[in-house]
Amino acid sequence: MSDHPPPSDDSVPTPPLPGSRRLPLPWQHPKPTQEDPDAPARIRAIMEHPAYRQADLDTDFLNRDETRGVRLQIDYAKTEHTLREHGVAHTIVVFGSTRISEPGSARRHVVEMADQLKTRPDDAELAARLKVAERLYENSRYYDMARELGRLVGNAGAGPEDCRVVIATGGGPGIMEGANRGAHDTAAQSVGLNIALPHEQYPNPYITPGLCFRFHYFALRKLHFLLRAKALVVFPGGFGTLDELFETLTLIQTGSIRPLPVVLVGESYWKQVVNLDFLAAEGVIDPEDRELFRFAESAREIWDGILGWHQAAGEPLFPNGG
Repeated sequence: MSDHPPPSDDSVPTPPLPGSRRLPLPWQHPKPTQEDPDAPARIRAIMEHPAYRQADLDTDFLNRDETRGVRLQIDYAKTEHTLREHGVAHTIVVFGSTRISEPGSARRHVVEMADQLKTRPDDAELAARLKVAERLYENSRYYDMARELGRLVGNAGAGPEDCRVVIATGGGPGIMEGANRGAHDTAAQSVGLNIALPHEQYPNPYITPGLCFRFHYFALRKLHFLLRAKALVVFPGGFGTLDELFETLTLIQTGSIRPLPVVLVGESYWKQVVNLDFLAAEGVIDPEDRELFRFAESAREIWDGILGWHQAAGEPLFPNGG
């Protein structure tokens, strides 16, 4: 036991507040004009020069070719960190045309163009555009199908609060909007992976705030599409849709990623877009490569097929129920 009495309250120093001082430090004020009249202008020139900017706040520096590696790391890390924070474990990735809108919108566009053609019946270009609009209206059923798939995924597992498996899209309009919207209908979270483009664009309004990301690099966006993917569902679409489809098929074919179900929605569409039987007959793919994907015609068929694929693989999506 100590022979010394405990210190009195007066002998215990008061901890200083962070950043507070009774007297300022020498560098906390500029050199006074009394000592050098030119000092303020010189200091201003130093502090306004790009070299004085703090590196992580200097966008000009961060956008240099030499710092591309840093940008790649940040492009990856922000999304990864946020998805982990939200507990997003796995995703059902949905791709499809941005031009296939909801049926009501597509029908209005057809009516508007038909009315225009009545006043300009000899306009061949307008007549051709009307035919395209009618095709898009016919294909708008895929918007509703994507929306229903979003609902099915949103209600799966333990319900909307369960983030083990969520919808992920490219964040744009059309088919991707439909899938995000279906999840939104159930109050489930969903992800949007957008990309910075030369022209202005907007994410669709049904992605969960806080789970919509804008990438600088397509490569990092593609990486995040597949890191958590438990299925790729591909609706009718154009160049971007084809890009994601064939890149995923190539990665599965070469064994670069673990196999996952790839679902092509609308067999008649896809058999006109690409003749896989011809590719196999020409010997540029193997017959077994046609087994890397399957076709589906409804949201229920898509979802049941995904669940069944993982069950057959011995890795059910919801091992504890759902």
